[in-house]
Order: sequence, then C-alpha cells, then structure tokens
Amino acid sequence: MTTDLVTRAKAGDGDAFRELTEPFRREIHVHCYRMLGSFQDAEDATQDTLLAAWQGIGGFEGRASMRTWLYRIATNRCLNALRSASRRPAKEWNIPGVEPPEPTHLGEVVWLEPYPDALLEGALEKPLGPEARFEQTESMSLAFVTALQLLPARQRAVLILRDVLGYHADEVAEMLDSTVESVTSALKRARATLERRLPPTGDREPPPAPDSPAEQALVAKLVHAYQSGDVDTLVALLTEDVCVSMPPIPFEYHGRDVVARFFACVMGQGRLYDLVPTRANGQLAFGAYIHTPTGTRHGAGMFVFTLTGNQICAVTRFENTALPWFGLPRTLPD
Repeated sequence: MTTDLVTRAKAGDGDAFRELTEPFRREIHVHCYRMLGSFQDAEDATQDTLLAAWQGIGGFEGRASMRTWLYRIATNRCLNALRSASRRPAKEWNIPGVEPPEPTHLGEVVWLEPYPDALLEGALEKPLGPEARFEQTESMSLAFVTALQLLPARQRAVLILRDVLGYHADEVAEMLDSTVESVTSALKRARATLERRLPPTGDREPPPAPDSPAEQALVAKLVHAYQSGDVDTLVALLTEDVCVSMPPIPFEYHGRDVVARFFACVMGQGRLYDLVPTRANGQLAFGAYIHTPTGTRHGAGMFVFTLTGNQICAVTRFENTALPWFGLPRTLPD
C-alpha cells in the first residue's frame, strides 16, 4: 500500500501524498516546537516541511522510512529558521498600574511559548529508537524545552534526534549531512550543557497524576486563593525555592519571599481574576482573566504550573496571545 501511495504521490496525486504524511503531522509539529520553542514558529515550520516534502517527493527513494525522511526535512527547515531569524527582543513590563519588585534574575530564554496538551494526543505515542534517553512527556516539559533553547542550534538538533527520538548516530549524521564523529561530539557537548541547565529533580517528589484526587485538591486551593486574592494561602502552596518567569518579559523571581511580594503586587489593589483550567506541556495550566469595571473579564495571560508533590515549584506566565491555541477566548462574557 505504501509503495502504491508513493508512486501515486510522485505522479502528482495530492490525496496520496496527504495519506502518506498525515500520520506524522502531529509528531513533526512537536519536533519543530522542541527545536524552536515557539508554537507559532512550529506551525510555520511544519507547513514548510510538508510543502518541501510535496515538492521533493520525486526524489524520495525509500532508503529511509517516510517518517525519517520527514524528520530530516523538518530538522533542516528548523535549522534554517534559527539561522535566518532575527533575534526577538525581550518585552518591557506591560501590566498597567502594577509596579513589580526588582527581579532576582533576567531570563536567558525570552522567546518561549506553551504547547496545548490537546494537540499532543497521538504525537507522543510513536515508537522510539533504541537510543532514546528521555521520556516523551519529560521532553515536552517547560523546563526541558527551555533548556533546549540554550543549546546551539545544531547541538539542539542532535540531542533531540538522538536522546529524545532515539535515532542512531549514523542516521542523524545522514539527516544533517554530517559525520558520525561530528554528531557524537555535538551530542557530548549538548548533554553536558543540558545537565547543567536542567533544574535538579533528585530531591523532588513527583507531581500528582493528572486529574487525580491529589491534583484536584491542589487545584481547588490554588483557584480559590487566586480568585479571592488570598496571597497568603497562595504563597503557602509554593516551595521555598519556587521560580516565577514570564516570557517574553525577561523578569524572573526565585524564592518564596520575593515571589510572595510579586503576587502581592499583581493581585493587590482589589484586582480580581478568574482562572479557567487547561493543560500545557503536560502540566497544569490556567487561562487568567481580570475583572474590569464594565463586568467584562479580559484575558490577562496564561499560567503554567510545575508541581512537586502537593506544592508548586515553578510558575510560568505567558501572554494572552496563547489563549486561542487552547480553545480559550480572549474575553469571558459578563
């Protein structure tokens, strides 16, 4: 059947081409997201990949699988995008009437976007090669994707292809028009950097299972505290070393005391919020909506929470432009 589809696609049959490539679209999109750290850029890279595959289907010889061929195209499209993209600037603090405390750090990765869990269905269930070192869900976490963005582009590609997807070194070398020696060297450097950059997890309790009673109890406390403006109860849910970040604003707050001051600022002066639950990057997330004097509730951003046991160890706030990707409106009705 696949041979017949390839023959038909080479003859210009668009339906045959779509039948060949559609099973891999979601995982290719996830791959582009890991490479680029941006949901929007992953959309563009996936479209570029499929267009290039359609235009180049005549050169597909079947030496590698259709899946591997698409990964090769996607990886090189992402590398091209990273080479040609102008560096996106960080944004200024943009919440009117709120003067935040002095940040403890300035984030190195300011261009990062969340990924909807709803689009992960079927994308993380493909068989991995024998070289894979990371669980698929782990490799979609915000901490992992952030650490990837700190790697040079080629090292990033090698690490994802080898340690996340499990391709052999010779397969990766062919994908990148490189040598096994170069791939092995790049992987060694990438692993060393990733080990330094990933937050330590050895002393962390695992998060509660999604939708488990433990997670639901934490969600209930979190939502009640945030929606009622109860900063003390919210802070009690945080670990001592909690971190708050907010790309593309570079401000970061590390430690419960300064994070408490940050939330007191954001939630002060009678500001009221509603939280609408969703999931991003395999993690608990909420669309946040601020009440206005007219009764309309405007999207104020999206929060993604990293959990350890029954506590929150990281909070990442994204801009409200992310809300539609999760099926959430920009405003809530009165």
